Amino acid sequence: MKYTEEHEWLRLEGDTVVVGITEHAAEQLGDLVFVELPDVGTTVAKDDEVVVIESVKAASDILAPIDGEIVEVNEALPENPQLVNEDPTGDGWFFKLKIEDKSVLDEFMDEEAYNAFIE
Repeated sequence: MKYTEEHEWLRLEGDTVVVGITEHAAEQLGDLVFVELPDVGTTVAKDDEVVVIESVKAASDILAPIDGEIVEVNEALPENPQLVNEDPTGDGWFFKLKIEDKSVLDEFMDEEAYNAFIE
């Protein structure tokens, strides 16, 4: 997995990248009560606002960490946003992006660097 400074994680699966938020981010946000996902087929550019989340503490946007096309969203989240709190790096993923160039992932932090970043 790779990590962004915005506390998102990215996991490569073939030619798609699964995107979610880290356990650290989920803890900071508190219990999620609302998730609005993008439409499948949407083309996004790096730093586009893609997902809207609301917790008991705050509302936030999840940004596209890279350019790509949204090929799948986690349909379970709108009805069960707590999945993000329960399993942020597993069942609590947000969307999958089809990407052209896997080398863009090289610019993100690995787990060791991310752990140092959040300390």
